[in-house]
Amino acid sequence: MAPKSDSAEAIVLNYVNEQNRPLNAQNVADALQKFNLKKAAIQKALDNLADGGRISFKEYGKQKIYLARQDQFSIPNNEELNQMKEQNANLQKQLEEQKKAISEVEGEIKTLQSNLTLEQIREREAKLRKEVEEMENKLTKLRSGVTLVRPEERKAVEDTFTEKLSQWRKRKRMFKDLWDTLTENSPKDPKEFKEELGIEYDEDVDVNLQSYSELLQRGKKRPRGQ
Repeated sequence: MAPKSDSAEAIVLNYVNEQNRPLNAQNVADALQKFNLKKAAIQKALDNLADGGRISFKEYGKQKIYLARQDQFSIPNNEELNQMKEQNANLQKQLEEQKKAISEVEGEIKTLQSNLTLEQIREREAKLRKEVEEMENKLTKLRSGVTLVRPEERKAVEDTFTEKLSQWRKRKRMFKDLWDTLTENSPKDPKEFKEELGIEYDEDVDVNLQSYSELLQRGKKRPRGQ
């Protein structure tokens, strides 16, 4: 007679079959604590099931090891095993795809969380509008010919610029005289000697004294206040 589904034997039998691995009474008792079954009841159920041939058991000294009957399980053949492997591979692929999709969604969530709130957007908009207004006012003044730089400030800048150009021109001439003297009777090629010393001409760094001089002349020709 089969045990009732809610009896200790039915609960133990179901657990042993589900696990399908060697178990002792303590293993089963620990796993079935939620059913409020005491170890003595577990042990009795195991013994009754073993005596009735519903589960297998072996004795190792004083300890009994219980196992589900293997003849109740269908053993897959090679073709079925290959199908199971293929199914497992497909499931693994689906799992990776799901993980990738979850990662993308989490990335989108982080992006959304990093976006500005409505209040922050409004504050940003107000700040930008103010900056635009200030720039438009400045542009209007420039178009109307209003002097934004005082004449004395402009002259001070031009004088400083003129002085720097003069120093540049003077040092450039001094270097040329010195370089010509050094290389005049030197057996080394001037170009190789220059590279050996790590010397760079203005042209090597895309700088031209004449272009700066012309810039100053153009600035002096502009009407004052423009």
